Amino acid sequence: MSLTVDGNKPPLRRKREDGEDSDDVGVKRDKPEASRLESCLDQPMDSGSVHEVIKYAPSPLPASHYDADTTEPISCGLQTLEELLSWKRSEANPFNVAAVPLAPREPPLANCLRRTLVSHDMMGGYLDDRFVQGTNAEAPYAFYHWQYIDIFNYFTHKLVTIPPAVWTNAAHKHGVIVLGTFITEWTDGAAVCEAFLKDEESYRAVADKLVQISHCYGFDGWLINIENVLSEVAVKNTPLFLRYLTDQMHERVSGSLVLWYDSVIESGQLQWQNELNQSNRMFFDACDGLFTNYNWTEQSLEWMNDYSGAQGRQADIYIGVDVFARGKVVGGMFETNKALEIIRRHNFSTAIFAPGWVYEAHGDKAEFRKNQDRFWALLSDYLYVHRTASPLPFISSFCQGFGKAFYSRGQRETSRGWFNLTAQEIQPLYYRVALEGQGWLRSRGCPEDAWNGGSSLLLDGLIPATHTSPVCAKIFSLNVPLASKTLVTLIYKPCSGISVSLDLKTADASLCTHMNVQDVTLTSVSPVILDEGHQLVSQFSQLCGDMNPDGWIVRCSQLELHGCALREVCLSIRRDGEPQDTPFSCRVGEIMLLDVASLQVPPAKVQGLCIYDVVWLHGAGTSPESTSPCLHLNATLRWDYPTELVRHFRVYWRRLRGPDPRIPPGQLVVVGRAYSNLFRVTELRVAEPPGLMELVVEPVIRKGFPVPESHWGRRSLSYTKDFKR
Repeated sequence: MSLTVDGNKPPLRRKREDGEDSDDVGVKRDKPEASRLESCLDQPMDSGSVHEVIKYAPSPLPASHYDADTTEPISCGLQTLEELLSWKRSEANPFNVAAVPLAPREPPLANCLRRTLVSHDMMGGYLDDRFVQGTNAEAPYAFYHWQYIDIFNYFTHKLVTIPPAVWTNAAHKHGVIVLGTFITEWTDGAAVCEAFLKDEESYRAVADKLVQISHCYGFDGWLINIENVLSEVAVKNTPLFLRYLTDQMHERVSGSLVLWYDSVIESGQLQWQNELNQSNRMFFDACDGLFTNYNWTEQSLEWMNDYSGAQGRQADIYIGVDVFARGKVVGGMFETNKALEIIRRHNFSTAIFAPGWVYEAHGDKAEFRKNQDRFWALLSDYLYVHRTASPLPFISSFCQGFGKAFYSRGQRETSRGWFNLTAQEIQPLYYRVALEGQGWLRSRGCPEDAWNGGSSLLLDGLIPATHTSPVCAKIFSLNVPLASKTLVTLIYKPCSGISVSLDLKTADASLCTHMNVQDVTLTSVSPVILDEGHQLVSQFSQLCGDMNPDGWIVRCSQLELHGCALREVCLSIRRDGEPQDTPFSCRVGEIMLLDVASLQVPPAKVQGLCIYDVVWLHGAGTSPESTSPCLHLNATLRWDYPTELVRHFRVYWRRLRGPDPRIPPGQLVVVGRAYSNLFRVTELRVAEPPGLMELVVEPVIRKGFPVPESHWGRRSLSYTKDFKR
C-alpha cells in the first residue's frame, strides 16, 4: 500500500463560520468524561461507521486540558486551593495519565543508601513538555541520564504541579519514581495554609485530593514546599497533614514517597535551616524524607552524622544543590561535582535542583547535548548506576525523545525537529574514557541518523597502536533473565577498518535476587552469529518483512543458556590490519533480545476503535497556498490494544468519498503517532461536506514485525452540513 506523510501543517487562524475571529474555543465542557466515554461505547461496533452533522459551536473541551486554538491535549497544574478541592477524577485529563508503569529496578530504591533526586525547574514549567502527543521543536530540553538518578521531581510555582505524562513515562521506563509539587509561597501562600491547615477535616481534604491526583495520573508522590510563615494552629497541624498524606500515599500508590522541603520551622517562622535539626525534625519524622535548602556547609553534614534525629535515616536526607549556584553555596554549574563529593563523603543522599541550567543558561542550544553530557560526566564518580530489571524482550533503539527527524526501520519518516519524551527508549551509558597510549572512547547520542526514533548511539574514539586487545564499550547495565534460547539482533553502521561484535556479561539468575547482587560473578559470552540460511534467521526475516537497511548491517545471533541473567551489554571493537593509531566510529541503531519461543506468538488485533469529542473548525491557513477558509476535523480516537507490545501506533486518515463522486478514494496519510490507546486528531484538513473518510490505527510493535493490515483498527466517519442553520 502506498503511504504518504503529512508535511508541516501551518498554524491556523481560527474563525467562526461567519468570518469573525473566535476566541471561544476551549470553554469549560458541559458534559463530564463519563458521558463522553458513553458516547464512544455507544457507537455500533459492527457498522464501523460514525455520522457527524457539522456544527461550528465553541469547543466543549476544558481549556485547561486542551489547547484553545487546536484542541490539542496539554498538561497543566492547579493554581488555587478551590481548584484542588473541586478536582474530580471524572473530569481529569485522560491524555495526561501515564502510559508506562514504574519498571522494576536493581537495587530497589529502599535498598539505596545514597540516593539521587533531580528537581526539574525550568522557566516556569509546562513548556514543550506540556504537549502530551509531542510537538515540533528544533532545540528542546530533554533529560536522558536516567541510570544515574532515583527520583525525578517536576517543579513549578503553581500551587499543585502535576508532572506532564511525557516525563512520567520516560522516568518509569528506567525505574525512576516521579514526584509532583505542592507549594505555597509568600502572602498568598500563607492564606492558603491558614485555610487548609486550620483543622483535621481541612488538611485531610487536601491530602485526599493529592493522593487521588497522583493515583489517577500515575505518578509516585509529592514534594511538599511550604515557603511562608505559619500560624500556631497551622504549624501544629502541618506534621499531622504530612503523616496522613504519607500514610495514604503508601496505601494507594506502591513505592510512593512524600518529601518535605527545608523551609518553615517548628515555631512557624520561615527560616531555612540547610540541615536537619531540632527545629525541623518534626516535619522529617512525619514523612519519607527532607530536601534541604542549598546554603549548607560541610560542618552541617558533619553535625548531622552525629545528630540523633538522623540516625538510621541518612538516606532520607537529600542535601540540596542548586546548579545555578545562587547565594552562598558549594559548587554549582560545571563545579556541581564539588558539592557531590562532599555530600557523598558524609554518606547522604542529594537533591540536584535545576540541572536544566545546561540548557537554560547557554545561548547556543545546538550545544545542549554536549553541555549535558559534560555536566553528568563530571558527576558520574559520585552517582550510582541502577539497573533496569525487566523480562524479555529487551529492545532499545536509543531514541532520546527528540531529534532533527523521525526514522522508522532506518528510513526517514519526517524531516523536521520534534520532541516527545514518551518516545524515549531505554537509555545506554553515556561517557568518555581514556585508553592507554593517548587513546580514548566516547559514547553519545547522535541525531544525524537513526534506526528508529530520533537518534542512535554513536561510539567513536581512537585505538592507539599499542592497544592490541579489543576496545570494550559498555552500553547497558541491566538485570534481564534470559530464555533458554535467546535471539539477539544488532543493527549498526561501522566505519571501515574495524570489526564489531557483541560481548554480553551474564550471571547466575538465582544470585541476582540477593541484596548484594553487585558482587555477583559475571561471565562474558559472545552469542553465536547465525548465517542467512539459518532457520531462525529465515523466520525472523520473514516476520520483519522488507527492511531496506540503507547501509545498516542487521546481524542475528543466538544464545543458549540456562538459568542466566543478562547483566551488561558491551560492544567489542577490534582494529583490522597492522597496529597503528586508528580513529574509529560505529553507529548503533538497535539492540534487541527476544525469547525464541515468542516468535511463534501471533500479533494482536486493534479492537473497539471509536471516535468522540468531535470539534469542527473553519479556518484559513497562513501559508501562501491557503487562500480561502477550509474545514478542519478535530476528534479523539480510543481503542484497545496491549500497549506493552508496541513502540507506538501510527494514525492515518484517507478520504473515501467527497462531494464529487468522480474523484477516487485517497491514499492513507499519516496523521501522527500515538503512545497509548488514545489519540487526538487535530487540524486535519478535510473536504467540504458531504464527505466520507476513514481513520486507521496501525500498531508498530517493539519487535519490529509489521502487523498485517487485517489487524489494524478502522473506523469511517461520514459528515454532512447542518441544514437547520
